[in-house]
Amino acid sequence: MRPTVYITRRIPDEIIAKIEEECDIRMWDETDIPVPRNVLEKEISSVEGLYCLLTETIDREILAKASRLKVISNMAVGYNNIDIKAAKEKGITVTNTPGVLTETTADLTFALLMATARRLIESADCLRSGNWKTWSPMQLTGQDIYGATLGIIGMGRIGASLAKRAKGFDMNILYYNRSQKPELEIELNMKYTDLDTLLRESDFVCIMTPYTPETTNLIGNREFSLMKKSSILINTARGGIVNENDLFQALRDGEIWAAGLDVFEQEPVCLDNPLLSLANVVTLPHIGSASIKTRMKMAELAADNLLLAIKNQTPKHVVV
Repeated sequence: MRPTVYITRRIPDEIIAKIEEECDIRMWDETDIPVPRNVLEKEISSVEGLYCLLTETIDREILAKASRLKVISNMAVGYNNIDIKAAKEKGITVTNTPGVLTETTADLTFALLMATARRLIESADCLRSGNWKTWSPMQLTGQDIYGATLGIIGMGRIGASLAKRAKGFDMNILYYNRSQKPELEIELNMKYTDLDTLLRESDFVCIMTPYTPETTNLIGNREFSLMKKSSILINTARGGIVNENDLFQALRDGEIWAAGLDVFEQEPVCLDNPLLSLANVVTLPHIGSASIKTRMKMAELAADNLLLAIKNQTPKHVVV
């Protein structure tokens, strides 16, 4: 008897075909609408495999209904949408898709940094709305990137790739991480420092650390008070690492100069989020890995992980 898997969103046809070669498939057949919780609760009760996205909350209550589940294959690097402890207790393998999105996310992070520093979105809106009437000496002036100091919080794969891009702009690079990376320091000519020093000295602060209980609200009022008034905060990691209420106040009151955000505490972000009312915030809808090539690689890796676990083999990337 073939195993059955549930896919929580419409994925590319070639990935569906790959899974279908070895499994029976049930699927939430929408591309832009998340699967309702009641549907997920029903489907998870009778399948051996679950192929899901970050949009699905796989908590203890959901997992309690999973009587046959062997594997949860998350099409993402992060897995804070899954109750890892509860999955481990039930002997369910959880997998993710690291590595394949490193360069694409680093590209987007540096693009967001540049767009925020040079006020690109604000400038484009000025032109399109007919407010560009003349050239003036200080109109829409931004911050220089070349030769500035970049502080990277979290020196994993994406953090290191971001540092490589910054090197091309002759930036001074500081980093803060749980452990020091001496070889990378030599390769990228960067300096390890404590968090407070990084915040005080950096012109740009980029969040690259995973979202964990230890990093929840890592950046708040105290940290903003340490930063330069001309500094820019960039977050392409996860919402919840930066306290959004504190960030709003810091931006509104001029404690920091601007922010570029690809992630939010609640996603999709509510349109009444006060951060959206500020001209000095560039906001994106969590598109860090959104290149065609990378998303296809993620989808395929998630399928590979799923199929290996279904066959009681070790997947390529196991969280637990």
